[in-house]
Amino acid sequence: MWWFPLGALPMVLVAMVAGLALTGAAGPPELFDPGPLVRWGLPVVTALTWVGSTLTIGAFALCALVLPRPGADRAGREPASGGAWCLLAPVGVIAAVVWALAQLAALLLTHAAVLGTPIGGPGYDVQLIHFVTEIEMGRYLALATLLVAVIPMLAVATTRYASVAWAGVLALISLYPVAQTGHAAGAATHDLAVSSWWLHLGGVTVWVGGLAALCLVAPRLGADLPRVVERYSRVALWAFVITTVAGAANAWVRLTTPLDLLTHPYGQLLLIKVVLTLALGLAGWVHRTATIPAIRAHADAAGARAGWAFWCLAGVEVLVMGAVVGIAVALGSSPPPDPLEPVSNAGALFVLTGYPEPPAPTVLTYLTQWRPEPLTAFAALAGLVVYLRWARRLARRGDAWPAARTVSWVAGLLLFFWVTNGGPAAYGSVLFSGHMVQHMLLAMVMPIFLVLAAPVTLALRALPARRDGSRGPREWLLAVVHSHLARFFSHPVIAGVNFAGSLVVFYYSPLFEYALTSHVGHLLMVVHFTAAGYLFANALIGVDPGPARPSYPLRLLLLFATMAFHAFFGISLISQTTVLAADYFGQLNLSWGGDLLADQETGGAITWGIGEIPTLALAIAVALAWAKEDDRAARRSDRKAERDDDAELRAYNDMLAARSGHPAPEADHDDPPNNPGHQHDRRTPPSRMSPNQPVRRTVDRAVTPSPAGQARRRPRAGTPPPTHPHESER
Repeated sequence: MWWFPLGALPMVLVAMVAGLALTGAAGPPELFDPGPLVRWGLPVVTALTWVGSTLTIGAFALCALVLPRPGADRAGREPASGGAWCLLAPVGVIAAVVWALAQLAALLLTHAAVLGTPIGGPGYDVQLIHFVTEIEMGRYLALATLLVAVIPMLAVATTRYASVAWAGVLALISLYPVAQTGHAAGAATHDLAVSSWWLHLGGVTVWVGGLAALCLVAPRLGADLPRVVERYSRVALWAFVITTVAGAANAWVRLTTPLDLLTHPYGQLLLIKVVLTLALGLAGWVHRTATIPAIRAHADAAGARAGWAFWCLAGVEVLVMGAVVGIAVALGSSPPPDPLEPVSNAGALFVLTGYPEPPAPTVLTYLTQWRPEPLTAFAALAGLVVYLRWARRLARRGDAWPAARTVSWVAGLLLFFWVTNGGPAAYGSVLFSGHMVQHMLLAMVMPIFLVLAAPVTLALRALPARRDGSRGPREWLLAVVHSHLARFFSHPVIAGVNFAGSLVVFYYSPLFEYALTSHVGHLLMVVHFTAAGYLFANALIGVDPGPARPSYPLRLLLLFATMAFHAFFGISLISQTTVLAADYFGQLNLSWGGDLLADQETGGAITWGIGEIPTLALAIAVALAWAKEDDRAARRSDRKAERDDDAELRAYNDMLAARSGHPAPEADHDDPPNNPGHQHDRRTPPSRMSPNQPVRRTVDRAVTPSPAGQARRRPRAGTPPPTHPHESER
């Protein structure tokens, strides 16, 4: 039913025009009117960018997470949905081309709308170049246009899962510059607005675009329709949660009071969008509880009755989604109640950070100050929900999962949430010492809790494996863990160099100031140092599959080398005579601030102090793991000796006898291995002894090395005299 997604386009235009008429945004402006072409053309091309991005991301999401590629599954059968994959990948390419052209048109029309003049005219090219190079909105739009232009070129090569995944990730990244250009561009609460808006855009495109793409390929699914719809339903549930929560956070920023939902035209249009979104969520719940079982029940009826159960709800849902997209375009073109304009007479601190000055730092203020960051908050919350669900799934199945690992995971993610949304985030942007607190906790303390929780092991035990050749969460996790990139960065030496060396590269380069002045730079810093700390700790004490871990002595050597480097880095900060990122910190003018160089020395001391405590904990953990491993090896050796009646010992004696020219002594079988008196010496197995070293396996038999080095035994009390010529030597 290809006409269902196509029929959503008129719904987009109708809802967009109605929304613009409600808010009055389609009328001519009071000062400069660029003309009706720009006034009406900009919302139209914006709607086309929404449609193109939604269908692009939705098609790639279905190819990467739901549908199997053409080829045999694990049972050797050709999946019926392989043809759907072949159809949907080109659809994503075509949608990406439409998106790129619409994004370029949006750049030109936005420039005309900002200047208040029609497109073209004398000096237009010079003004356009100035717009995309000097004006912040123009730079973000130009960046979005360049990123979107790369997607079709990358999407043409979508013949494998990896290329589809990379194209989808790049498409989601391309939405971030767009999020910087809307109403979120105001100075107040800029980071909160941008992050929540990007999450909202990502959730909408995966949810709406996934359903539109599913409608395009549903006739080709055949008997695989119930399974594909069920998989999409899981993805749509996560997308719906992200869309609603992030949308609520963004609306909270834009509204002055909740009464604006009833009194202001923007709020009234937003209320209509909320109602339609909740209706779509209800339709998704009906999908999960009624439609999917009905499709599965009639899957054998040549697909006709099963398809009817799907189209009865999915068709209406796609049309409603088109109306929601149109309303979203109208909201983006209409002024909100809170214009989010820069605060007049704001100090340098508010201009640089977007937040008022926090109180003087104390232990209490570190615990009570909050600076919400939707991206990291969502990551922490999603990690908690997913891990606890996996542990509960194992418990229902009757499998045991250590409670200590669950506690470790919860503690690590709660610490991550506080570090990125609490006091360390508030003071990390205004104090060097506060920034070092945030950095050290992210890179050295929090990863230890996450590594001890063994999330990869839990995921591999809890997630089901797919049999039709498609890739679900378990298959993607295995692909990432065993990828060449992951193996390279998880190698213990590379992980150690990255963990320690990136400190110097980050703080003694412009990257530090970029992380302070840019929201993107700050997020990249959080991701990098969290990942670097996790990979280093996993190489030392991790139990998850992944890197080829070195021997325990080498682990301790690597750890102590890193400890020494951290100490050296902390001393170098204390010894500095110039302030790092002086241009940034020098403009803040904190009312309670002191000497910047003294604060930097405090940051160096924090680096040294916080860095050594977790390193010592890691050293203790490595030593304990070393001792347990030796104990396990000794028990394995004893069990092997009991099973094969000391075959290794006899082989070793035979080798010594062959070297010395004397026959090997025969084993004494009057004391069976299960006899309590037969106690092995676990300290030195023969495989670890030097050549010609006598073997001592029992403690109740005296072993005296012969001149040839052969293991010999004295006769036990009550045994008959030897009859063999060589027995007298015993």
